[in-house]
Amino acid sequence: MSRGVVSLGVAGSLGPDAIARIAPAVEQAGFHTLWVNDTPDGDALAALAAAARVTERLHLATGVVPVDRRPASEIAGEAASLSLPLDRVTIGIGSGMAKQGALARVREAADTLHRSGLPRVLVGALGPRMRRTAVESAEGVLLNWVPPVEAREQAAALHALKPSTHVAVYVRTAIVEAARERLEAETARYASFPNYAANFERMGVDAIDTTIRDVTELGPALEAYTAAADEVVLRAIVPDDAVEAYIDFAWRTAPNPT
Repeated sequence: MSRGVVSLGVAGSLGPDAIARIAPAVEQAGFHTLWVNDTPDGDALAALAAAARVTERLHLATGVVPVDRRPASEIAGEAASLSLPLDRVTIGIGSGMAKQGALARVREAADTLHRSGLPRVLVGALGPRMRRTAVESAEGVLLNWVPPVEAREQAAALHALKPSTHVAVYVRTAIVEAARERLEAETARYASFPNYAANFERMGVDAIDTTIRDVTELGPALEAYTAAADEVVLRAIVPDDAVEAYIDFAWRTAPNPT
């Protein structure tokens, strides 16, 4: 397996204007894709449209958009209204909080997005049934909160089902001491969710063990993750939400600066 590409993720709550200022640095630093998560206070699609206007080759992706909160028809409609560059865009989706009918909801959402003309969909998947659904219904899987060994095992299983499946893994990353408190708060929050807590227990790791906690860990972690998955998304954890902090992160972690 060839080594995976390295991408960068930011918070959708930063807003389109801030992300438009960050995106050129992400492109110049040599990252493959800019990922933007979608939250009630952060529209990922609007942010990607802003980033598209100021970049030329940078791929653009939403983090997992919960389709119980934003139906696929709404996602497709907004993507069309924003004239997103389809050759550069990936839409990430997930089932959301509602457990009943989750697999069918994701299958239907992926089908709706494909029929709308969006060619590339990835599914956020924690368990094996959702990962299989992603293989069957979408172009790939977005893994989250997994150590390199687990990422490698899951990627191998997914590629065995369908070799063309794209496996991306989100890795929370803090490279300066001032960001450590934010990283620890983020890990504690996810560890408090029953489904994630059960998954950490199954893997035999603490939530913090699936993160990059310092710049000295960056090289070895990237070596391990890029050997495991097709794409590694460094989800930037910075001391504050200043644009300059994200730009500094991009250059400090730059995989292929130009």
